[in-house]
Amino acid sequence: MAFMLYSIDEAIDCKFIITKTMSGQAKVGSLIHVMDTKENSDGITVFYRITKTGQNFVAKFETLKDFCKWCTPDSFIARHYDQFSKKEILHYLSVSNRTMSSFYLPVIIVLCLIAWILMFVVFKSLAIRILLGLVFTACIAAAVFFIGNNQKDKMLMKFYSRVNSKLKFK
Repeated sequence: MAFMLYSIDEAIDCKFIITKTMSGQAKVGSLIHVMDTKENSDGITVFYRITKTGQNFVAKFETLKDFCKWCTPDSFIARHYDQFSKKEILHYLSVSNRTMSSFYLPVIIVLCLIAWILMFVVFKSLAIRILLGLVFTACIAAAVFFIGNNQKDKMLMKFYSRVNSKLKFK
């Protein structure tokens, strides 16, 4: 989930989900409400409140990019935060924050290495090894992207349908 603010003032009076724990403050998956911000020469100071507990905290960041890495806006979770468990929110964050370098590429590399090792163990001809290795590499990459995106879509549909079913019968 790539998100960047252009100014820290855009974060005021917005709700964010914490993606990285700060010691002694909000934990991963917590919903916070940014109440005020200050920009100093030494960085950014953010005054926020944890929505569930009502505790107020102050966090300091060197850059706006650091603040955006610490938390992300998510209006869906913010609106329906009380309907999900902490475990479900953490799963939502892990699936929705997948990137090429953090998830897809490592899985593709490991599976391709296994496929290439099998090609060199099973087949004797170098041409067949290389040809089948290239074909399997392409198939593995396509399968990983398909399965990853399909898993993300299923997870989102599960969350949306659960919220939608609770809204209909109230």
